Amino acid sequence: MDEPAEASMLEQRTAQVVELLNGTLAPEEAMAESFLRSIPAEQLKAIGEQLTAQFGQALTVESIEPVSPARAAITIRMERALASGGIAIQTQPPGKITELLLQSFEPVDDSAEKITADLEALPGSAAAWFGPLEGEPVFAYGDPQQPYALGSTFKLYVLSALDRAVQEGRLEWDDVVTLGDRSFPSGIMQDWPEGAPLTLHTAATLMISISDNTATDLLIDAVGREAIEAEMRATGHSAPELSTPFLKTVEMFVLKGGEQGTAYAQADEAGRRAILDRLVTQGVDPAPIMDVFSGGTPKMIDSIEWFASMEDERRLMRRLAESDDDTARRIMAVKTALGDSARADWSYVGFKGGSEPGVRNLSWLLRDEAGTWHMLALGWNNPAADTDTAGLLAIGQRILALDR
Repeated sequence: MDEPAEASMLEQRTAQVVELLNGTLAPEEAMAESFLRSIPAEQLKAIGEQLTAQFGQALTVESIEPVSPARAAITIRMERALASGGIAIQTQPPGKITELLLQSFEPVDDSAEKITADLEALPGSAAAWFGPLEGEPVFAYGDPQQPYALGSTFKLYVLSALDRAVQEGRLEWDDVVTLGDRSFPSGIMQDWPEGAPLTLHTAATLMISISDNTATDLLIDAVGREAIEAEMRATGHSAPELSTPFLKTVEMFVLKGGEQGTAYAQADEAGRRAILDRLVTQGVDPAPIMDVFSGGTPKMIDSIEWFASMEDERRLMRRLAESDDDTARRIMAVKTALGDSARADWSYVGFKGGSEPGVRNLSWLLRDEAGTWHMLALGWNNPAADTDTAGLLAIGQRILALDR
């Protein structure tokens, strides 16, 4: 009988993913330095803890499908799910892992009751809603009327207001605007040359697909702050005053990272507008702002933010689904945060997520093969500590896998 062939380096590193998820292997043993600069070892351990809390211990490599000697599609069997994604390793020894992304979780022996228990276990408060836009939910958790801080998911209101302005003839998708004021990352436009021209369509695509904050603020200027506030009311938002005035991203950054945040949080609407009128947002010292948003400690997430309940989000998604022009929906479909298997049951998937320390939101607009529109939205706020996108995404994918 032939001797078994020695496992390839790609196979060896994939096998180590099981140990990484279970916390039995130090990330430094398997991960390249380039990977750990992007996702530090402690963060990688935390992700593993979150995933094993959701899906149980990682058990074995279910499958590995190499696409090159250094890259493969992989599936890891966990106690309650099949976790699928991709891996890449260095082409030269020691062949450490340079990329690892598990983005699809197919539940095994899962249930709405188990998902509810996992949502209940999240520190802070959480809510979730999944079902047809018209009708009863397939799955719901939490008070659907309770407002949650949205993070960058608020950008869907900007997109909706832009779509309305185009349909009413006040703007066109191909109108050209020029880059002026800058915000802080996420995004890329903060590094573009002064006066760079771009269309409203390009700015909207950057705003939704990579959550570009400078593009967002440019669009708020183009559409008008008051027009976006009116859009919130027009969609049926139950408490638009919580997000009024409708902040630009740079204003939120400067308020939370500067000295005027407390005064803004305590002011009435007129007082807030007065503060914004005199707020200096360009040429400010970035150090205190970066300290606030990179330190992982939530700050004023209940007062300086953008807010919506699950019901508010459902009304917004209904507005976007009913638009005669599908441009906004096509922009939402550029990045869906779902793997192939999770998208397979839907003829359309659009997405926007949002995060800052203590805030996570994941929201999808979906259309099934029969043409019925659905929404899946999850919100998680914790004013005492940071929250985790990977864990919430895993819960979202488990909800999508429930029988409809």
